[in-house]
Amino acid sequence: MNDNIKTAMVGTPCQILAATKINKYSEKTGGSSIDIKIGLFCMENFSYTYLKKFLTEKDININDVEGFRIEENKFKVLLKNNDMFTVPLSETDSFKRKNCDICLDYTSDISDISIGSLGSPKGWSTVIIRTEKGKEIIENAENEGYFETKEISDKGKKIIEKIASKKIEKNLENINVREKVSRPVLYTRNISDEEIEDISSKCQFDNLESDVISEGACVLCGACEYVCPIGIVEIDDRKPQKFGECKEDCHACYYACPRTFLSKNVLGYNFKAKPLGEYIDIISVRSNKIKGQDGAAVTSILMYLLEKNLVDNVSIVGEDEEISWKPVSRLTNDVEEVKKAAGTKYSTVPIGFKALE
Repeated sequence: MNDNIKTAMVGTPCQILAATKINKYSEKTGGSSIDIKIGLFCMENFSYTYLKKFLTEKDININDVEGFRIEENKFKVLLKNNDMFTVPLSETDSFKRKNCDICLDYTSDISDISIGSLGSPKGWSTVIIRTEKGKEIIENAENEGYFETKEISDKGKKIIEKIASKKIEKNLENINVREKVSRPVLYTRNISDEEIEDISSKCQFDNLESDVISEGACVLCGACEYVCPIGIVEIDDRKPQKFGECKEDCHACYYACPRTFLSKNVLGYNFKAKPLGEYIDIISVRSNKIKGQDGAAVTSILMYLLEKNLVDNVSIVGEDEEISWKPVSRLTNDVEEVKKAAGTKYSTVPIGFKALE
């Protein structure tokens, strides 16, 4: 890894956690160039294969889809002919990824900046500023005219807290059900770094497979693939697989995985007590640079970071050029490519760890 390279990463809560663990345990994982973490609000994510199957069963060709939205507890499919297909969010269970059932983080609590639409007026994004680094970025970008901001209303904040708490309560129930018939869900075990060192220093990919992958807890973030020092772990639209023998005394994948044990130094508070995590401020943001989904806050921030040379590249999720709505993660330093990739992709994709310097 080139220590001089700086990357801004955009990701879901589990992906942000993976990036955090990769750098926290850099002596074991090799670290990464991720310097700024922009987290997304996330209730759940979807399987591309089963989303496409669901649409087919509803006589919708995915090539005819203009966009997807989740609003008012409904899953909305916007078609290119301006029609809209809407179903209750509960009907998405057939294509929801089951590992989402054990996630307790709605607002990407350990990022520098968290962004979503919930809680802000239409046409605005909600931004949770969590670190001093995040605060400086938001203040300077606003001063440079990239967007305008306003304080979020008390009602808006309560809505976010309500939804975050609902996710936590529902998924704690799911965790209890799982643990009655199977093994413990490790990442809910908040332990010390000393305990993590003692456990993880004995674990390799086979342990990761039995503790996380086979238990249906893998989030397909790509961290295990990225940190493997001999390149024998691969993810190809399916669960991570190992092709070969692990390097002796290598425990990188177990340290990096967001679904193994969670250090008290990474997340030292109770989810139920602080459903939005630790933060400095919550505001609403509307871009002055681009018109996009909600307030286009993510795109505006990435544009600012690149144009002011604060990072060397940013992670984005675009679409496969040949497969409609198939998400593809990559790094770029091209502002126009960032603009083109704007908008939420409603299928899971391994984040572009492999492309990092």
